[in-house]
Amino acid sequence: MTASVPAVPAANGATPYLTIRGAGAAIDFYQRAFGARLELRLDAPDGVMHAELSVGGAKFMLTEERSHCGALSPLSLNGSATTVVIYVPDVDATVKTAEGAGAKVEMPVADQFWGDRMGVIADPFGHKWMIATHKEDVSEAELKARMAKMFAEGQPG
Repeated sequence: MTASVPAVPAANGATPYLTIRGAGAAIDFYQRAFGARLELRLDAPDGVMHAELSVGGAKFMLTEERSHCGALSPLSLNGSATTVVIYVPDVDATVKTAEGAGAKVEMPVADQFWGDRMGVIADPFGHKWMIATHKEDVSEAELKARMAKMFAEGQPG
């Protein structure tokens, strides 16, 4: 294991924008479950028009489901093909807190071959979250070797 790696890597890249049935309750859930910080909230007469939250250095946005605008939540779509990834200092504690706040654990927290300790939850609003703490930096050659070993041992990918 690498001696000192940041548990929460610097945020970069795309910003997820979630459509949620019950966006106000979702904001409360994300604050309780992930320690999310509410950066901005704009309310319309029919619910949250736009909100921006952050977990560590990573930002995500959300809005209330509005079927008349084609903005459908996972609850209307019977699931979501997207999983949001967030890094936290202590994945075990965060997943336990999220579960206590109403999330369903879909994949228990475990060490992963790519160097993260990670688990997957589904929030009460139908969105999936991959929660992780970075444990070690792994070279591409080592990643490939570990993945080959995992498949050779018959472990699911």
